[in-house]
Amino acid sequence: MATPPVPYPDAGSDPSQYVRTREKGSRDVTYPASPEPLAIPVYDNHAHLEIEDGVGLSLDEQLERAGEVGVVGVVQAGGDIDSSRWSAWAAASHPRVLAAVAIHPNEAPAYHAAGRLSEAIAVIDELAAKPRVRAIGETGLDFFRTDEDGRPAQFESFEAHIALAKKHRIAMQIHDRDAHDAVLSTLERVGAPERTVFHCFSGDADMARIAGERGYWLSFAGNVTFNNAQNLRDALAVIPRERILVETDAPFLTPTPHRGRPNAPYLIPVTVRFMAAELGVDLDELCAQIAANTLEVYGAFED
Repeated sequence: MATPPVPYPDAGSDPSQYVRTREKGSRDVTYPASPEPLAIPVYDNHAHLEIEDGVGLSLDEQLERAGEVGVVGVVQAGGDIDSSRWSAWAAASHPRVLAAVAIHPNEAPAYHAAGRLSEAIAVIDELAAKPRVRAIGETGLDFFRTDEDGRPAQFESFEAHIALAKKHRIAMQIHDRDAHDAVLSTLERVGAPERTVFHCFSGDADMARIAGERGYWLSFAGNVTFNNAQNLRDALAVIPRERILVETDAPFLTPTPHRGRPNAPYLIPVTVRFMAAELGVDLDELCAQIAANTLEVYGAFED
């Protein structure tokens, strides 16, 4: 079960002051050197820049460093009330940030146990009405970290988030871990939002084919570069190019050869270059396609 969430701030609190700190342990917490810039700009489809990791970079520094290598926008994703409020604040404050807001599936059981899931979803509903909140996410199902007792709350939360994406006519970013069949069947049963994205896609080629047939987008993170991730490379090979997105999931899933160190939007070029080589396509062509796909899903970054 997820740890019960920390009570979220009162409405008058300053969301810009919110920060989470990732457990460092014995990891190398220095940021890798910047990669060679991309000639055709792209966007980071999913990041958690409220999480402080490694040698801290401010949001402005993260965006500046990303822009220097051709990553010109970031979709900042929430997973609880605090981080969703921070995401909405970041998007309202920075023209290169758009927001996704949601209760993460691993947090849903804790909110439910506290009798606050409906209240929390109501706050997400309120945030989703803001003009630079362009997605509900990350939501979905996770059968890896949440046991069977918590799954009914996950389903309840997931279906409520699907309804919010439809209500606000914005995209939805799905978190799916060890729950592929359940996620697909839920989307089929209740009807998927018009723009549905599988964040950090973790399925295989068969699932990618289903997603492509249904018009979903697949977002690939740095783990597509891992040696043990042939399933992701197989999926990349079969999904239509117009359905491909790229993300960091920063500060997690740093691409090879920097695996284990802090991830950040400026490392997107490492993953995109790997994807282009894997597909055997021109890098600039792939970047242009990914950028167009991102704008189709979320709309323009700068008003």
